[in-house]
Amino acid sequence: MKLHFEPNLDYQLQAIEAVCDLFRGQETCRTEFTVTMKLPDQQLTLGVAETDLGVGNRLTLLDDQLLQNLRDVQLRGGLAPSSVLASGDFTVEMETGTGKTYVYLRTIFELNKRYGFTKFVIVVPSVAIKEGVYKSLQITEEHFKGIYAGVPVDFFLYDSGKLGQVRNFATSSTIQVMVVTVGAINKKDVNNLYKDSEKTGGEKPIDLIKATRPIVIVDEPQSVDGGLTGAGKTALDAMNPLCTLRYSATHATKHHMVYRLDALDAYERKLVKQIEVAAATIEDAHNKAFVRLLSVSNKRGTISAKVELDVKTATGVKRQDITVSDGDDLQQTTKRDIYADFRVGEINTAKGEEFLELRYPGGEAMLAMGQAYGDVDALAVQREMIRRTIREHLDKEKLLGPKNIKVLSLFFIDAVERYRQYDKDGNAVKGDYARIFEEEYRRAAKLPAYQSLFAELDLAHAAEDVHNGYFSRDKQGKWSDTAENNAGNRENAERAYNLIMKEKEKLLDIKTPLKFIFSHSALKEGWDNPNVFQICTLRDIGTERERRQTIGRGLRLCVDQNGERVRGFEVNRLTVIATESYEQFAENLQKEIEADTGIRFGILEQHQFAAIAIKAADGSLVPLGVDQSKALWDHLKAAGHVDAKGKVQDSLKLALKNGTLALPPAFEAQRAQIAEVLRKVSGRLEIKNADERKAVPLRKDKDGKAVYLSDDFKALWDRIKHQTTYRVQFDNAKLLNACIAGLQKAPPIAKARLQWRKADIAIGKAGVQATEKEGAATVVLDDADIELPDLLTDLQDRTQLTRRSIITILTGSGRLDDFKRNPQQFIEQTAEIINSCKRMALVAGIKYQKIGDEHFYAQELFAKDELTGYLRNMLLDTKRSIHEHVIYDSDTECTFAEALETNDGVVLYAKLPSWFKVPTPLGPYNPDWAILFEKEGLQRLYFVVETKSSLFTDDLRKKEEAKMQCGEAHFHALREGDNPANYLRATTFDDVLKAVM
Repeated sequence: MKLHFEPNLDYQLQAIEAVCDLFRGQETCRTEFTVTMKLPDQQLTLGVAETDLGVGNRLTLLDDQLLQNLRDVQLRGGLAPSSVLASGDFTVEMETGTGKTYVYLRTIFELNKRYGFTKFVIVVPSVAIKEGVYKSLQITEEHFKGIYAGVPVDFFLYDSGKLGQVRNFATSSTIQVMVVTVGAINKKDVNNLYKDSEKTGGEKPIDLIKATRPIVIVDEPQSVDGGLTGAGKTALDAMNPLCTLRYSATHATKHHMVYRLDALDAYERKLVKQIEVAAATIEDAHNKAFVRLLSVSNKRGTISAKVELDVKTATGVKRQDITVSDGDDLQQTTKRDIYADFRVGEINTAKGEEFLELRYPGGEAMLAMGQAYGDVDALAVQREMIRRTIREHLDKEKLLGPKNIKVLSLFFIDAVERYRQYDKDGNAVKGDYARIFEEEYRRAAKLPAYQSLFAELDLAHAAEDVHNGYFSRDKQGKWSDTAENNAGNRENAERAYNLIMKEKEKLLDIKTPLKFIFSHSALKEGWDNPNVFQICTLRDIGTERERRQTIGRGLRLCVDQNGERVRGFEVNRLTVIATESYEQFAENLQKEIEADTGIRFGILEQHQFAAIAIKAADGSLVPLGVDQSKALWDHLKAAGHVDAKGKVQDSLKLALKNGTLALPPAFEAQRAQIAEVLRKVSGRLEIKNADERKAVPLRKDKDGKAVYLSDDFKALWDRIKHQTTYRVQFDNAKLLNACIAGLQKAPPIAKARLQWRKADIAIGKAGVQATEKEGAATVVLDDADIELPDLLTDLQDRTQLTRRSIITILTGSGRLDDFKRNPQQFIEQTAEIINSCKRMALVAGIKYQKIGDEHFYAQELFAKDELTGYLRNMLLDTKRSIHEHVIYDSDTECTFAEALETNDGVVLYAKLPSWFKVPTPLGPYNPDWAILFEKEGLQRLYFVVETKSSLFTDDLRKKEEAKMQCGEAHFHALREGDNPANYLRATTFDDVLKAVM
């Protein structure tokens, strides 16, 4: 199979043009220098010497011309213009998967064609990328010869054992491309590059490179430089480059930016795959003391760590991020006995050596970053992740097989031994992951949904043939963990990458059975096969940039069996199998994109309109320009559409939505382009706009007097304003029976489980958004080694019942076996049921009593408590309420308020404010309405009304029903004198009318 390259992709041509136009005005020329071969001493006595002509790049442009070219390029691309030419470093930002390597390789040919430049050095951070670039040079050679009339080119991998290649690099007049890892050039005392060598004619290789003034191309500069003053940056400068072109998706230091195709542009233009996440979260697994180390910090000498703990909250046990310090008692922190005698010990913040010491009864654990203590069986979770990856893969095969597209899946693991081990004789043995994979693959193959994929396969061997590993290899050919920290390990990595790169096209062939690849986490950079559709990381995605790095391995658009690129999100969908909720995944991905790229979501930059095309006086199209862009930005700021930092305000979203955006007359012709820029930055989220909030003033009558001060309202208020206290009495035997019945009816106790949810991830200028889709599933986890807690003591603490009463309830319920299934959930559910029954028992025997005439809610509180609400939840311009508008919380309340307004019997009414509360054993109760009704102009009736969509107790939550019973008892206690207020429950105003009749 042969990969085909598309020569006319507009975004790639723009990136090439941006770099080439930096040198506009440069004449085609080169520099020549003498390279002498110093021969051995005995030959020198005969007067024999050999001299070659060196050929190098030469720049004739002045800095002022280069700066002007740079500013023109930046203006065309809508980038912030550089004020000075601070260095010869130029930045090209291209999202992973958009053809960055192709772009800089073609740029080499274009620079040679236009200006005659011939010497290029490509510097990469790792063996993986070096092998990748070399493979790209090989497979594009024919393609570029076709475009550039067969121009000769020599490319080679720098090898300190073959320094003669460097002499050839210096003396050849054809295009020369040297590919080198930063590790081979960034140590002056070790690297042969800086030493005299016979192979280069006695010269130091670095001096020959210097003399050529090469154009240095840096792939992933954030990993090469080692900071602005790092060894990598120093090594680049030592080559005396004509200029340095820096290509990456994630620049740590942005020099002069000449082209930008960021994650947002790539996603919006569908140049990469659509991302979706299948997210696995563990639920109801709180039966062990769980601690996970997330991060450590040392701020001004104060050392702390952020850990994940299972914390007791008002709504049950929740996993939360908590900051802890040395000596902290985790039982106090979590308010859970399961953490008894668990303490935080030493916290180490040294970079690369971070850990937290966890002390617990009978031992201690050193937790590294991302590591957890007391988690569910990790292998059980990883089995489910492998199973889900296989199912996702097979679903894609059914979809894409008819389109002639090979589907690949990629697993990242931390340790080779989890996939491959070796016995004492050196024979390969399957590790846990390989064994689990084959078991799950055979299981999936038997499912009816996938029968069409396995019709002619021998399942005994198929499961072994479809997976393999790519890891570093030692000299015996054994796989080893990857680290490129010395020459030996780099050699091991090189052996692995040779294999990966050699098999790149072979892997894309449907006839090749290999479909599932296991690779070391550290090998990520080398793996970006276009047909990777599933990526599963069999460990926690922890550090910054990990989600972007992981996703980057599968972002490229896929190819079919002819090597042709296939476009469209309906085909190109990358599924990431992750162990975090999809909301967290989206949120963390957004943080990583912001940290990596400097993109500020929802922020309008002052230069953002600079590239908008306008018609010049001669009719040609020219960019709007930075000054005009800033003028437009200032207008939007003055209108309150952006704040001083450029953050988009809700008023701009509303103006765009309603088509009411006001622009200065000078910009009217560009309205469509401007609106498009603003729409991308603003996002598509519908939110409750602050602009829609409205104050709700008190209504005044025709004489200008506030209605709430009228005699009519005073008469109503005097009947309901007094405060009460209550007493309770209950029957203990009835309570125990109610608790037993409640436990028997309670839902089943679930075992710890893995909950799968699936969501599409959309990356836009407003941020990263996750939208849930079909694909949810639940898997039960076997949590065998649970230590059972003290059930009676725990329930006694939570319910304040005696041990005897608790034993009666538990034995009477017949549910004790559920305790073993999930102790923590059983305790929480039982305690909640007992406490609920206690509250109901209290309500059943409740008696209210008026405190006295001096304890009441003052009428004046209405004036002090200013109401505001959203227009969409408001009945406007009322005629009978004490307020001008009525805020409602439901459709039932809205319909009820409309009926109050239209019924002539209603003299006035009030939606009772939140401060009007009736005390109950279940918390305060706030009734809905107070109404004064006049019957046939003769009799006045006073009501307090509670509106609910249903009056049947089964439809109401028990707590709500109990509060209403308390409200009824409270108002009954206030029934004094003739014509007191009546308490009613109603679904419609007709229920009130029935009471009137």
